[in-house]
Amino acid sequence: MKPKYLYHGSVKRIEGNKLLPRQARDLENLPENLHKVVYATNIKNIAIAMAIISCRGVNASSLKFKKKPFGIIYEGSPKQNYIYLCVLPSKTFKQEGGGGNQYYSLKPVKPIKVEKLKVRDYLLLVRKATKKEKWNKKYGVKNK
Repeated sequence: MKPKYLYHGSVKRIEGNKLLPRQARDLENLPENLHKVVYATNIKNIAIAMAIISCRGVNASSLKFKKKPFGIIYEGSPKQNYIYLCVLPSKTFKQEGGGGNQYYSLKPVKPIKVEKLKVRDYLLLVRKATKKEKWNKKYGVKNK
C-alpha cells in the first residue's frame, strides 16, 4: 500500500511552487535512475541524507536505502549550512520496481510542506567512506 506522504530532499529551495521532473545524475547508468521524474522516498531520513550527499563540497557519494548511516561520502564534505525537505502527496507517485523505498512521479509535484533544515543537525545520517571503500568515477563504488 502506498504511503500518504513521501519525502524529497534538496540542496536548495524549490523555485516556483512545484518540483519538476528531471533526470538524476547517475554515473552507473542504472535503469531506475534514467527517467525524467520527481524522485521521492517513504523514509524521511533517506531524503535528508540524499540532500546532504548532494551538498556543495561533496564530490563523490552514494546512498544506501537499507543501512544506516544512509549516505556515504567518498570525497569532500558538505559546505553549506542548510538543506530542504519537501513533504509530498503520494497521489501521482509510483513505486520503483514494484517494491522498496524509492518512488517516482512523471508529473510536477506541489509540496504540502517544505522544511529548512540545518545540515549539522543531520550529519549522523551520513558518514565518510572507510579506507577500504574507494570511489571509481566511471563505475561508482569499488571496495578493495
